[in-house]
Amino acid sequence: MDTGVVEGGLNVTLTIRLLMHGKEVGSIIGKKGESVKKMREESGARINISEGNCPERIITLAGPTTAIFKAFSMIIEKLEEDISSSMTNSTATSKPPVTLRIVVPASQCGSLIGKGGCKIKEIRESTGAQVQVAGDMLPNSTERAITIAGTPQSIIECVKQICVVMLEVSPPKGVTIPYRPKPSGSPVIFAGGQAYAVQGQHAIPQPDVSEGHSLTKLHQLAMQQSPFPIAPSNQGFQAGLDASAQTGSHELTIPNDLIGCIIGRQGAKINEIRQMSGAQIKIANPVEGSSDRQVTITGSPASISLAEYLINARLSSEATGLAAN
Repeated sequence: MDTGVVEGGLNVTLTIRLLMHGKEVGSIIGKKGESVKKMREESGARINISEGNCPERIITLAGPTTAIFKAFSMIIEKLEEDISSSMTNSTATSKPPVTLRIVVPASQCGSLIGKGGCKIKEIRESTGAQVQVAGDMLPNSTERAITIAGTPQSIIECVKQICVVMLEVSPPKGVTIPYRPKPSGSPVIFAGGQAYAVQGQHAIPQPDVSEGHSLTKLHQLAMQQSPFPIAPSNQGFQAGLDASAQTGSHELTIPNDLIGCIIGRQGAKINEIRQMSGAQIKIANPVEGSSDRQVTITGSPASISLAEYLINARLSSEATGLAAN
């Protein structure tokens, strides 16, 4: 079987992750799943759609490049059809472009943008598509969204070029934490072993803390130790979310031989944890005669809780031999 066209270096197995709104996903799935079934059969690509009840869903396309781009063009055609049918009852004269978001590891975005934005400019000019790389990472992940708009053909060409750049670059650095859309689209805070979703100014208890995380005993113990004030919903929840209010600090003791997996190569891992949690994290210098290092986390209770969770996730993955340094 042909494993893909050798087109600009694309002759390998690929995975593309698309971030879509629930309504668009519904259209791609089709009645009783007929539409997505047809796409799977005709393209030969594996098409996986993340769980429902979310404002956003992730569609993962995997397989040889020929299959991927066949599935990808079928998805774009469907979105184009939806735009056309919505135009029939509209008074608008110009047709809006097809807009699509793909999700990529943040560590690969630099190569995609290029020095002074030269690479992204080249992609825009050669494909005619509008391309925008998000400045911030998606919540609780190390991925960024890239928004592409234009004609179906320009979008397909643009994604091909993005894939070539990402295949030429070395693999993503460190462990990639994939973006998982939350049912409420809201941050989750852990307190006393219970997870709470933050919606507006309220904390809503979540029945299942393990969704997408597989919380180990280590994580749960850390959560139980993190004091987090949950205000009655009518009083609001702003204090816990406002980084300037209620700043506190929390100390952890980490064995010397494990501190490296928290810091990462040239501090990459600790910086990632700082960025994702919004907390300040200071690692004390080694103390003579001690086999442990003191780590101080400062910030709002929400950011301390998240930083602690991420540190413990690193420690437990290191303990099971999964962490990449």
